Amino acid sequence: MKVVFRTADAPLPRLVARLVSQDALPADLDAVVREGAAAARFTGKTGQVHEAFVAGEGGVKRLALTGIGKSDADDRAANLEKAGAALTAKYLTSGESALAIDFTGSGLTGTQAASVLFGARLRGWRHDVYRTKLTDEQKPSLTELVAVAAPEGTAAAWEIESALAEGIEFTRELVAEPANVIYPESFVERCKARLEGTGVEILVLGLKEMADLGMGALLGVAQGSVREPKLLAMRWKGADVAKPTAFVGKGVTFDTGGISIKPAAGMEDMKWDMGGAGAVAGTMLALAKRKAKADVIGVCGLVENMPDGNAQRPGDVVTSMSGQTVEVINTDAEGRLVLCDALTWVQKEYAPATVIDLATLTGAIIVSLGNEYGGMFTNDDALAAKLDAAGKTCGDKLWRFPLGPAYDKLIDSSIADMKNVGPRYGGSITAAQFLQRYIDKGVAWAHLDIAGMVWADKPGQTWDKGATGYGVRLLDQYVRTVLEA
Repeated sequence: MKVVFRTADAPLPRLVARLVSQDALPADLDAVVREGAAAARFTGKTGQVHEAFVAGEGGVKRLALTGIGKSDADDRAANLEKAGAALTAKYLTSGESALAIDFTGSGLTGTQAASVLFGARLRGWRHDVYRTKLTDEQKPSLTELVAVAAPEGTAAAWEIESALAEGIEFTRELVAEPANVIYPESFVERCKARLEGTGVEILVLGLKEMADLGMGALLGVAQGSVREPKLLAMRWKGADVAKPTAFVGKGVTFDTGGISIKPAAGMEDMKWDMGGAGAVAGTMLALAKRKAKADVIGVCGLVENMPDGNAQRPGDVVTSMSGQTVEVINTDAEGRLVLCDALTWVQKEYAPATVIDLATLTGAIIVSLGNEYGGMFTNDDALAAKLDAAGKTCGDKLWRFPLGPAYDKLIDSSIADMKNVGPRYGGSITAAQFLQRYIDKGVAWAHLDIAGMVWADKPGQTWDKGATGYGVRLLDQYVRTVLEA
């Protein structure tokens, strides 16, 4: 879905949307439209859409009144995104190919107008690659958004937001693809293709390189699969700073649980167990596309967890790159084994000041938070505050959980330095305690458990069912407010 800008006096598409504040209906509305809106109880609430047809010199126009809520609402940006998304949701398969959003008299700034366009674009993303029998009525027809009488500064704001939208869409694409299409090697190749020409530096480690570095924890997860594991590093150096910031993503492209195999029901969902890596890849694309003034390294630990005859067994002991040993109690607690070596590597290779990892790590976080928040664990209160603020600003919300020595004891092993799982209770916390053992002294670190956020069983504010792209907006907002401030 592309966005083009036109002046108010240029020919409009047949479908035109007027933005209506909850404060008052536009004064220039046709009387029939006004009365029809009132009869339909349209009041301009956020996301309301009322449709009418009006006759004019150019013929009959399809008119959509779209509610954008109160002009003084605290969540104004979110309301505007929701309004744009509501338009796309209604008209995506309507048979109309172009939608004009008329900003005349809206009172919006350029940044606010870009929020409307941003929501509209995100809601239009669908993954129909493998659907071969869609009827014409089911196929998306809307391909163009026309911004009419856009406020000054809209084009500049949209240049930034469209880059972010592209990053979110890339993440959704990676997460939505099945595991026979996206696996470690193809994940890397798709990232290379999308990042080509952006200025992002790419480094890829294969099995031999990781074995030479002693990444026994990551390789232990991968040894049951015929798919070779990869470590993908992407660097966007848009600023000259003393120490970079690192984003690290769990990239288990399919998770059967290994020898500790998962139940069959619902296992197909485990294609999105690489949602953390997907978010990191999408973020790197967004930062490069908008030329962010920051030095950021994105690292993805990419493996497939399969129950082959060569797979690691419960009770095996592996040695991580850090030299610490791990007793593998449960092979389905594999994400932390992948992340611990990726975390060690990025700290040794780049010495970042701050490390933020994202992972669909535990089902326990979904029990705690459902699908409303990602879980945040951190060793740094200032970093916690910055991430929390970024989440509230962009809508990728976080909720902080505790860390502490009492929990740390729950993963002590009788034969190795640690176990890869603790007892049933506090599972998300003990997973974070495990990762914390791999963070160097003086490094500000946050672990984001996003298992409940990367996939949606029903449409949301700016997404359809399926991959949400969660995490890209959060990391991009963090870069904007912390690294580019």
